[in-house]
Amino acid sequence: MEDIEHIEKQMKLIRADGRRLDGRKPDELRPVRIEAGVLRRADGSAYIEWGGNKVLAAVYGPREAHPRHLQDPARALVQCRYNMAPFSVSDRKRPGPDRRSVEISKVISEAFSAVVFREQFPRTSVDIFIEVLQADAGTRCAGLTAASVALADAGVPMRDLVASCASGKIDGVVCLDLNKEEDNFGDADCPLAIVPRTGEIVLLQMDGHLTLDEFEKAMELSIGATHRLYEMQRDALRRRYSTTLEDILKEPPPLPAPPAPEFEPPPPPPEDDFGPEGI
Repeated sequence: MEDIEHIEKQMKLIRADGRRLDGRKPDELRPVRIEAGVLRRADGSAYIEWGGNKVLAAVYGPREAHPRHLQDPARALVQCRYNMAPFSVSDRKRPGPDRRSVEISKVISEAFSAVVFREQFPRTSVDIFIEVLQADAGTRCAGLTAASVALADAGVPMRDLVASCASGKIDGVVCLDLNKEEDNFGDADCPLAIVPRTGEIVLLQMDGHLTLDEFEKAMELSIGATHRLYEMQRDALRRRYSTTLEDILKEPPPLPAPPAPEFEPPPPPPEDDFGPEGI
């Protein structure tokens, strides 16, 4: 029987002109769009379209942690629930959490625990929900980037936003931001999340094999991309909360206040039978 893995690796992911199957250069990101404040009932929310990925993030809290035995008297809990919708992939996914979703939820929770000022909210929980509506590889990076904007939209105090991007190796070439085909048939994938202001790494994973030089090249590509994503995150928050002079002029003028009633002196007290001086 012929080796199936050997057949898969025959797929060429780099064209003869050096570009990838979708026309991108090795160091080029897929198109990214981020919007903040898309859900009314959440304390904070964000939506991201990253290539073929469509991810929604919502934040609730800080609020009382349940069940009560999980409460920490010194700091808040940061809990994350990452979930892929059954219709997010071509082959229908079984509903509910699986081992991959639990693992991604855990690493995202730990990444945000390193940047949220948890000591300001003892006995509470900050709950992050990430829903993948459409998947096209790199969903954990897209979800983490969107969740960071949602936390800022909720007013949760943080040291800084967190930006995330992955790099990998396809056909022996280190490339940035792998898509679905590159992730499935490539040689390695390495998601990374950093705090751009300090350069601190809060998430780093690797699936596959990279040499030291290839790993350093992948980190260089990912860190450069996270700084670009960081500006997109800040721009989404600016659009959410900035007010321009044009917006002010579009608002209708305030209604005039109703006139105050004229002051009328109280009537004098009634005089008795003995006259105004009394007896």
